[in-house]
Order: sequence, then C-alpha cells, then structure tokens
Amino acid sequence: MPAGVSWPRYVRMLGASLLAMFAGAQAVHQYYLPDLSIPEVPPKPGELRTELQGYKIREEALKKAKSGQDVS
Repeated sequence: MPAGVSWPRYVRMLGASLLAMFAGAQAVHQYYLPDLSIPEVPPKPGELRTELQGYKIREEALKKAKSGQDVS
C-alpha cells in the first residue's frame, strides 16, 4: 500500500490528480493560445520572438471596440 492507503483509494487519487493536471493544461492552452508551429529553419540565437496570441487577439478586439465607441 503506497503512502499507507489502500490500492483503490490510491488509484482514485492518482486518476483525479492526472485529470486535474490535464484539465489545467487545457485551460492554459485555451487562454494563451500558444503558437505550436515548428519553423522549418530554426532562428539564430537572439532572433526568437514570442507573443501571447490569445492576449494579442483580445487586445486588438478591445482596441476595435473602444475605437467604435469613440466614433459614435
């Protein structure tokens, strides 16, 4: 018995932990929308620039919404 608990309880806790981990990873990927593409030619050191695509999309939508309100 690992950690002093019965096997069924251990397996349930392991399953719940894995499910929570996968759900959390999915939530983070849905929020930040990372760019998972792999370039054909790797960038030279210092050339790699990363952006948070989800953040960028929300910021652009917010700017469009604000500019639409200012015009009215």
